[in-house]
Amino acid sequence: MKSTLRLRYQTIEFDNVDIHVCTLRDNQQFDDPDDIALKLGISSATWPLFGVIWPSSLVLAHYIGNHQTAGKRILEIGCGMALSSLLLNQRNDDITATDYHPEVAVFLERNTQLNHGKAIGYQRIDWADDTSDLGLFDIIIGSDLLYEDEHINLLADFIHKHSNSTCEVILVDPGRGRKNKFSRRMETHGFRFSQEKPERTDYLEKPFKGHILRFWRGDMQSSPSLLANTSS
Repeated sequence: MKSTLRLRYQTIEFDNVDIHVCTLRDNQQFDDPDDIALKLGISSATWPLFGVIWPSSLVLAHYIGNHQTAGKRILEIGCGMALSSLLLNQRNDDITATDYHPEVAVFLERNTQLNHGKAIGYQRIDWADDTSDLGLFDIIIGSDLLYEDEHINLLADFIHKHSNSTCEVILVDPGRGRKNKFSRRMETHGFRFSQEKPERTDYLEKPFKGHILRFWRGDMQSSPSLLANTSS
């Protein structure tokens, strides 16, 4: 880990599981001496956003921690600090993490070691890259991904490319105003859609104004928890 960055160590509790994470101290940190991130289009203002745990990430982790994932191949998109991936890894799920930021891999390796977990498969991915060899997944998850209008089609098409014919997608959106357009794009790929508020968010400092977006296609009868909430 680079010494020029100020870091924070914390433990996040999920029922009887503790996840230990090393993050940036805050979203004012920056260290890109060789302009690696800048050449990828990541400015100094957006550089630290990957490195802190946002409310949407906590909501996703708490939700997926109580979800049926056993025997599924799972992909986390735009993982940042990869809190959900770390949690799923602790129960030996088949999890792959992806992000675009060049520093994510360093933190993911460190945090996996902090939790004494097995190595998590990781790739730095551009959603616009048609050459991705990630393969297909049964469950795809992510949080706070729709920052720009251009992300709507890129993300939906990327998910479609890496979804099995029967697939479930769980995204947490904090309310950036793009979920309806994104949902319509997902429908063109054969996904049905529902949304819900998280049942409880007492682990957050402020009320959560966003939604959990859930998409599915194919035969989902093996997932009663999904079918039970399709009217949300």
